[in-house]
Amino acid sequence: MKRLLNNRWMMLLALSFVICHLSFSRVAAQSKREFRGAWIQCVNGQFQGLSTAQMQQTLTYQLDELQKDGVNAIIFQVRPECDALYPSTLEPWSRFLTGQQGRAPQPYWDPLQWMIDQCHARGMELHAWINPFRAKTKGTNTLSVEHVVIKHPERCFDYDGMKILNPAFAENRDYICQVARDIVTRYDVDGIHMDDYFYPYPVAGVPIPDQLQYQQGGAGMSVGDWRRNNVNLFIKQFYETVHQAKPWVKVGISPFGIYRNKRSDANGSNTNGLQNYDDLYADVLLWVNNGWLDYCVPQLYWEIGNRAADYKTLIHWWGEHATARPLYIGEDIERTVKATDPQAPGQNQQAAKQQLHDQVPAVRGTVLWYAKAAVDNTGGYATQLRQLYWRYPALQPAMPFLDKKAPGKPRSLRPLWTADGYILFWTAPKGTDWRDQAVRYVVYRFAKGEDVNTDDPSHIVAFTTNTWLKLPFADGSQKYTYVVTALDRMQNESKGAKKKVKL
Repeated sequence: MKRLLNNRWMMLLALSFVICHLSFSRVAAQSKREFRGAWIQCVNGQFQGLSTAQMQQTLTYQLDELQKDGVNAIIFQVRPECDALYPSTLEPWSRFLTGQQGRAPQPYWDPLQWMIDQCHARGMELHAWINPFRAKTKGTNTLSVEHVVIKHPERCFDYDGMKILNPAFAENRDYICQVARDIVTRYDVDGIHMDDYFYPYPVAGVPIPDQLQYQQGGAGMSVGDWRRNNVNLFIKQFYETVHQAKPWVKVGISPFGIYRNKRSDANGSNTNGLQNYDDLYADVLLWVNNGWLDYCVPQLYWEIGNRAADYKTLIHWWGEHATARPLYIGEDIERTVKATDPQAPGQNQQAAKQQLHDQVPAVRGTVLWYAKAAVDNTGGYATQLRQLYWRYPALQPAMPFLDKKAPGKPRSLRPLWTADGYILFWTAPKGTDWRDQAVRYVVYRFAKGEDVNTDDPSHIVAFTTNTWLKLPFADGSQKYTYVVTALDRMQNESKGAKKKVKL
């Protein structure tokens, strides 16, 4: 019996070693560049009824928790229905902020600017999320006199309780681009983001009321081709508008997760669901291949094994067909943790989906739907991010099609004692324009005897916009090498400046 117990004990030890080895191997293999986003939406009403202080407190808590999870980009909804969660001369304040469209927040504040400041202080990017053509959601009963629907009802159509800016009108495309230019010009956003609402999601038996415009401007095209062309014209114009205003601001689009089914197109996915191309008139692959966006986030909200839209099938399909621009995957946290892994019935699908991310080379990031589910640690999802998948910080994926030149390295790296403690100071490198000016720094630390390898994200101790970092001085007996690199707007990274210190 004693020998049997010893054998069992040795087997348990061996199994524990294997599990730990696999876990640490996964962490060690973590990519240094990865988009780790989270959507913070307002249309769910989470901010209505909150005072300014309460909303700031809620958002502060969410951002703190997401930072602990490893999130490095927030996609914040600022325009849900041709309205604004920021002061605008073009559109009224959103009811999703104040409860009444057109009413300014009291006490007065600017949620978009506040979020930019908060995200940048945490080393996160802020992408302003707009819904382009949706002008009224089903739950909105009263519109401000300043709203575009009131000012220009002839440019809208009703559909399933909503109001939609008709994409056929050039005036509407110009108007949305004007809104985007206003945001990009006035705010230091890192990106501007659109979701999947172009033409409305179809309702059986309810036609889109745009026949008159089609008859006037269809020019021999089918209705489908004409609608797709309207959206294509908008996407190209939108992309050019943003980059003319600020060439470093990233344009991202998050389409519905199926482009086309194989029954509609031999190159489509082996799925059987609603289609971007045919039902929403969104030719996403054209936008990707023509470079009319800077990143694409298909919403793959289904589970592995879904009969109509299998997650595994779709992530491989997007990874094969949408490679001309960085590909990130939109993940539904709640569905992921509620679904059982077909290969491991005792656990949910988070690990299996992460493995698929690792297996598809084109996938360079994830966006979490939605932020609060991560903050609430639904199904333990956030715990796995913190302890395993996003344990160490990550830089943003490179975008050489926008800029590939790295800034110069920081200068005059030196530690000094001050009244505030032992501080490592450096001087910004010289730069002439946005392509080579340093806007942020990465600080690495290596213990005595460790290889100085800045490709290993486990050695990152700080992202900062400052040109200094307080050092954790103890008794001066431990030797470390600190390396500081500079990042430009596109997070191209400079060579490192090194300094040995005793802590």
